[in-house]
Amino acid sequence: MEEQKQSTVPQGGQSDVEQNKPLAIIGYIISILFFVPLVTDAKNSKFAKFHANQQLDLLLFWIASWIIASILSVIFIMTLILIPLIPILWLIYWIAGLVFIILGVVSAAKGEMKRLPIIGKYELIK
Repeated sequence: MEEQKQSTVPQGGQSDVEQNKPLAIIGYIISILFFVPLVTDAKNSKFAKFHANQQLDLLLFWIASWIIASILSVIFIMTLILIPLIPILWLIYWIAGLVFIILGVVSAAKGEMKRLPIIGKYELIK
């Protein structure tokens, strides 16, 4: 099994981390802002790019989960089965998203480059 390498401090050093922490944190709270580090002075920062990628993964999780939960809700309603599971389905969706946000904010605030569990393995921004 292939082991994933993660550094806790980016190659740019502590000054890179301190300079780009705010961008890394805000993108988790408002996922649509994942691109901000890519269009500012932070575009050369490995720390900022790493967290921008994790934020994009989070945004895609929100979109995909919303679509899946919506489709399943419609199916459950149309077939009149499992209707009590609809609120549980949406609750799981929101809790998972909030856990990912908290993990991302904590990682960025500590200056670490830790991938989000499950969804963070996709590298879409290089």
